[in-house]
Amino acid sequence: MSIDLGLGGKHALVTGAGIGIGRATAIWLARAGCHVTVADVDAAALAEAASATAVEGAEVHTIVADLRDPDAVRHMVAGAEGALGPLAVAVNNVGSMGGRVPTRFLDADDEWLRGIVELNLLVTMYCCQAEARAMVASGTPGVIVNVSSGESTRPSLRMAPYGAAKAGINSLTGTLAVELGAHGIRVVAVAPGTTLTPVVAAAFDDATVERLVAAHPLGRLTEPDDLARTIVAVASDLGGAVTGSLVFGDNGAHLARNRPAF
Repeated sequence: MSIDLGLGGKHALVTGAGIGIGRATAIWLARAGCHVTVADVDAAALAEAASATAVEGAEVHTIVADLRDPDAVRHMVAGAEGALGPLAVAVNNVGSMGGRVPTRFLDADDEWLRGIVELNLLVTMYCCQAEARAMVASGTPGVIVNVSSGESTRPSLRMAPYGAAKAGINSLTGTLAVELGAHGIRVVAVAPGTTLTPVVAAAFDDATVERLVAAHPLGRLTEPDDLARTIVAVASDLGGAVTGSLVFGDNGAHLARNRPAF
């Protein structure tokens, strides 16, 4: 007997879908039966991710956009619904360290502080608002999944603006879960551990990776597929009682690593 995840034929939107966690999530949502809109600022990466998602049998719509612009976010959601119908699942995955190496707070410049908060917290706010408005307007019960970070739950040494922005996402998630529950909309945050996306892999040397691995109870770093499967579980009927929570998909990193390995 197989288990019906309740995602068949539903429309899912994944932001930051060109590489890493977003790309893996789009593929796994397609495997679960969703039609998928994928969005990213990198057109070339997005095209490849869309092709990999379509291989799974999904209808795929692509949107190239810089989601730091709230108008672009609203156009993204409207375009997604115009192409594939009412939105039932939204995965907000845009966020990063902005291409910067970990830096002591005293040495952080204004541009980095502002940019990290904008890219991680404000973009998630813009997306949540546009997605929730669309779900309410269409009367579609749905789920919004925000990608947070384990850095939001402990002192985020040398990554202060990133940890603060991700902690803001956790707070936003709980608030929206209460505000949107009456509309049948669940809102959940998921937190990876250190994930070996191409960007992260390029930033850490082998010795740093070894120290990070040693700090994970399961003895391995998070792979994009790890969090993608967690997201699908949360978004599916299996996670139907979960809202307002921070769900870890980090191989236990939040239990053990209390100081940076670099």
